[in-house]
Amino acid sequence: MIEVENLTRVFRTYKKPPGFWAGVRGLFHREFEELAAAKDITFSIAEGEFVGFLGPNGAGKTTTLKMLAGLIHPTSGRARVAGFDPVRRENAYRRLFALVLGQKNQLWWDLPAQESFLLLRHIYGLSAAQYKETLDELVALLGVSGKLGTMVRELSLGERMKMELIAALLHRPKVLFLDEPTIGLDVVSQKAVRGFLRDYNRRHRTTILLTSHYMADIQELCDRVVVIDKGRKIYDGTLDRLESVGGKKRIVKFRPLTAPFPGLDTFAPFNPVTTEDGEIVLHVPSAEVVALTGRILAAGPVADISIADVPLEDIIADLFGRA
Repeated sequence: MIEVENLTRVFRTYKKPPGFWAGVRGLFHREFEELAAAKDITFSIAEGEFVGFLGPNGAGKTTTLKMLAGLIHPTSGRARVAGFDPVRRENAYRRLFALVLGQKNQLWWDLPAQESFLLLRHIYGLSAAQYKETLDELVALLGVSGKLGTMVRELSLGERMKMELIAALLHRPKVLFLDEPTIGLDVVSQKAVRGFLRDYNRRHRTTILLTSHYMADIQELCDRVVVIDKGRKIYDGTLDRLESVGGKKRIVKFRPLTAPFPGLDTFAPFNPVTTEDGEIVLHVPSAEVVALTGRILAAGPVADISIADVPLEDIIADLFGRA
């Protein structure tokens, strides 16, 4: 459904030194610098896949989504979405996908959401029956039937995002690009949006490419992730495989009953960190966990001890560091 081959986008920006005279000189002689927001990115996504697209701020995630949507033209490389070239922005292609940007609105701010929905119905040429069927389904799934007549500016952030999703899905796109759809939402709203996206993907086999800084979004929705850093792809594979990288280590936490804990210096190879509440945290190779917990219990009295997997965000942060 989505094919990306050596996709590159270079931005050329004016580099202005500080000061008045530097500004005057800039009128006659300008210095520019080039920044590659995406560098030779290659991946493919099959129909119905729900793929996480990860990377730190400035990695090039949003730029890549905008190139796939045809809003930005690539400097080099090619992309195909359902057989279409996004650069050409054909009407048939624009009816096939939807782009939701978590920090930008497509709904009219001073009108009820249902008015924007009616406008979108005419833009996409939907019949009255098709429009009503789709709208009723989406409204029921997201639980916002009582908010359709409320001005968009008076909705909560979570309610606005639900309306944005309805607006994006009214024409039943085959491909959905989501850029930080849960940013700023409270825990309850995040859970509701995740549940809706998971159910919608399963019902309609919509191909979804999701960017998010919330690892809970990725873990609950995506079986596969593509990770980029500084414009380059550094990982493409299953989420299980990515988590298995962190599976080589475990986090051991214990709370000693006496301070300082006897023989703490002997645990130096495991980079011990003492938290503000006195808990000691160790990063331990999986093969050594059993032996180490025995050493801890033998060294001195502890109130509790726990063993946990390395969080996914720590694994990805480690990938960024190595990249």
